[in-house]
Amino acid sequence: MEAGIQQLKDKIRQADAVMIGAGAGLSTAAGFVYTGERFEKYFGDFGRKYGFRDMYSGGFYPFKTPEEHWAYWSRYIWINRYTDAPKSTYTDLLRLVEGKDCFVLTTNVDHCFQKAGFDKRRLFYTQGDYGLFQCTKPCCKKTWDNMDIVREMVLSQGFAIGDGNELIPPEGGSPAMAVPAGLVPKCPNCGRPVTMNLRSDDKFVEDEGWQRAAAAYEAWVTAHRGKRVVFLEIGVGFNTPGIIKYGFWQEVWQNPEATYACLNMEELPVPDAIKARSIVIGGDSHRAIREMVS
Repeated sequence: MEAGIQQLKDKIRQADAVMIGAGAGLSTAAGFVYTGERFEKYFGDFGRKYGFRDMYSGGFYPFKTPEEHWAYWSRYIWINRYTDAPKSTYTDLLRLVEGKDCFVLTTNVDHCFQKAGFDKRRLFYTQGDYGLFQCTKPCCKKTWDNMDIVREMVLSQGFAIGDGNELIPPEGGSPAMAVPAGLVPKCPNCGRPVTMNLRSDDKFVEDEGWQRAAAAYEAWVTAHRGKRVVFLEIGVGFNTPGIIKYGFWQEVWQNPEATYACLNMEELPVPDAIKARSIVIGGDSHRAIREMVS
């Protein structure tokens, strides 16, 4: 691992540009875990009532009322979108590529890159954003910022909001498990229920911001073909490999000046065609990034 870290650090220093491709494993490394102590702190009441033991499973639970649905989801959105990441992983990554021509392609929907200070004009969130609502129909190709209404919903349950937007459970009592009916969000265009702007089916809204980011990504990739580019993939598995992994492999295969780098808990396989220009580092991505900036 140590040799790979130094090799990658050198490649980034020598590169003309860096393309970062980030999956869920990067946010996990930054402390955004959906189980254990973090789940119990914010969702222990829901877990005891309905029997699920992680946030992800709870997100699919068929709550009987919209008031209860939004009690769960407002907590979920707040702690995974508006609260600061527990670890410095994203700010360390920004330091690692400081001064480089950099672009970010990510399937994550937690906004951690922008909160860490990455240029939002060079970010493409392909799968959406917890911080945006869209119509469930959808009736239009628009999304709406949800921070204010989500804050109202979590406060209505008895939570307080501390430093770093930390959600603080009420002292000496249990939070409410339903929000007032008047806080249940509706589409401002047609009045239908809203949902998060997350890609899960063909109703996902690719709004103007999404379209601009997609065009910026394609333009960046095209402009950097033939240059010394490090395609740095972090925390990407094989659930949706076509979004980041396969595209990175293709770009490196076509560009003899490019390098493919992969940080993941496991040392994942690399095609033989690009193996000589690949750096694969297994283990904790937070630690690897931290070592490269120390």
